[in-house]
Amino acid sequence: MKPRVMIVEDEEPLIMLLRYNLEAEGYDVDSVSRGDEAEIRLQEGAPDLILLDWMLPGVSGIELCRRLRARPETEQLPIIMLTARGEEGERIRGLATGADDYVVKPFSVPELVARVRALLRRAKPEHVSKTLRAGDIELDRENRRVRRHAREVHLGPTEFRLLEFLMQSAGRVFSREQLLDGVWGRDVYVDERTVDVHVGRLRKAINRGRKPDPIRTVRGAGYSFDETFSQAM
Repeated sequence: MKPRVMIVEDEEPLIMLLRYNLEAEGYDVDSVSRGDEAEIRLQEGAPDLILLDWMLPGVSGIELCRRLRARPETEQLPIIMLTARGEEGERIRGLATGADDYVVKPFSVPELVARVRALLRRAKPEHVSKTLRAGDIELDRENRRVRRHAREVHLGPTEFRLLEFLMQSAGRVFSREQLLDGVWGRDVYVDERTVDVHVGRLRKAINRGRKPDPIRTVRGAGYSFDETFSQAM
């Protein structure tokens, strides 16, 4: 079964944007524009994850989060809070109320999708594929191993996470900043040039023997995993 994500948000253009990108990732998506309506819907059955706006008509997102955490059936429900409030005190309040993650508007949609994936992987690992495959490359998430054409590819921890991040969103272009957030995390300060160094190391490891390079450099934009690279083999 596809993981089900509920969007609780009153901005219709944002709902449409999130729905499009989440459905493209293979999720079933439901949406509600009011906090009180979301509460009723959630009593009928909980999704696998909820994207919850802080400011909502009816019942605020922060209050809805508090109520969900107080109920046994939803106390473990993964929640990502969406808000325009970026102050440290507000972030602390949102997390203290029970949100698992906190994203400030305006945000990068690829980054948000990556956060959804990461939170689901921790909370509901059965919904995340243990193996990623593209062409002759196979990445085993469970055993942290990579093979290419039956040959073991030895990667460092950062190169493994970088390849995993790119493969799970094949075809999408990520800026260096997005890769830093998705692979290294927001709380770690790393210069953007470090991304280029690790991409170079990853290429050197997986392209031995003059294999087609699956990592595409997009001038002025960043990098992507080219899902069509195997056609050149």
